[in-house]
Amino acid sequence: MEKRVVITGLGICAPNGVSIPKFKEALRAGTSGITFHPQLKELNFSCQIGGKPEISEAKLAEYFTPLQLRGLNSSGIVYGVISGTDAWKDAGLQISHKDSPDWASGIIFGTGILGVDKFREAIHLIDAGKTRRLGSTSVIQTMASGISAYLGGILGCGNQVTTNSSACTTGTEALLMGYERIKAGKATRMLVGSCSDYGPYVWGGFDAMRILPGNFNENPEAASKPMSADASGFVPGSGAGSLVLEDLEAALERGAKIYAEVLGGEVNSGGQRGAGSMTAANNEAVQRCITGALNNSKISASEIDSINGHLTATSKDSIEIANWAEALNLKSVESFPYINSLKGMTGHCLSASGSMECVASVLEIAKGFVFPNINCEEIHPEILELIPEERIPRKTIEKPINIIAKASFGFGDVNAVAIFKKYV
Repeated sequence: MEKRVVITGLGICAPNGVSIPKFKEALRAGTSGITFHPQLKELNFSCQIGGKPEISEAKLAEYFTPLQLRGLNSSGIVYGVISGTDAWKDAGLQISHKDSPDWASGIIFGTGILGVDKFREAIHLIDAGKTRRLGSTSVIQTMASGISAYLGGILGCGNQVTTNSSACTTGTEALLMGYERIKAGKATRMLVGSCSDYGPYVWGGFDAMRILPGNFNENPEAASKPMSADASGFVPGSGAGSLVLEDLEAALERGAKIYAEVLGGEVNSGGQRGAGSMTAANNEAVQRCITGALNNSKISASEIDSINGHLTATSKDSIEIANWAEALNLKSVESFPYINSLKGMTGHCLSASGSMECVASVLEIAKGFVFPNINCEEIHPEILELIPEERIPRKTIEKPINIIAKASFGFGDVNAVAIFKKYV
């Protein structure tokens, strides 16, 4: 018998909030966390703005021992450990200090590039013939699974502990991988999420591709404009999001609070065929992913109250809306769900984006609101040909939300759609 899966813990390390209460407040207020970065100007970036969580030294000391902090230069690990530990505690779970691990609990925590600043530091030392000065943590800070390994050691999880990597789809994919493991009865609970490093060595390649906005360096908070007529590219961001998924029976047995239920989802790839490529999605694959998620969740399109799209603030936004409209195939455009994008507030946090947006979507269900699309004063005309303007909220809507569809689409032509429902 398949298990029902619920969400019992949340953690976030976002440019506009490094805790669930602060992030929730920022969502409701439509607060941007995008700022100017002098380092990017010094390095002659065209786009000198980005989203970076603000972490104080005091905050670091809450999560890492002095020994762990020695030589720690991987921002992705910092963001992931803070959000993951917070999610675990938010779920009311204890950190095991026993000799034996918690065999029923596991971790799937993804990333794109991890420890790039540590890698740069190591390369300079090796090239200078000073390899012995690398220290003992350069490997664990730069290996892709460093973040799941860190969290696994902190929390003492004895079930599957691993890292996935699927570009901007990583976080949503991690959630669905954890969901499948619990549904199949292979784990009682899974900490799922993803993280992305901050900085020029991650963002430089995108600046070189000329897909970042270079004309908002004096006005960073206004730069990210998903679905807007004057959207001029995505703003790079960084951070992490975490969710504790749990077998419903186990959650009820221990009296855990339940934020929402995961009904199901779908992952697929367009194979870089048709209109798909390394950087563009195959539209048929996107539509198949959406309809597959609905079928696997056993819901109809008309039951969706709101969509949290991928929507990066590029010319592809109207194509994504067209794919949603085609896949949902609703009787009238007036019945199209509300749709929003977190990236107006945080920028595009790359491999962290999916999990951070899953956290935002779950908060919308749990607290009964739809957060606004900021910087979208004039909606792109191609989008208005597809759906009514009022389905793209520019102000927070306070109302009960029952079902949200969350989508992520990534480089490599990979897709993931998850369906969340209010638990009753």
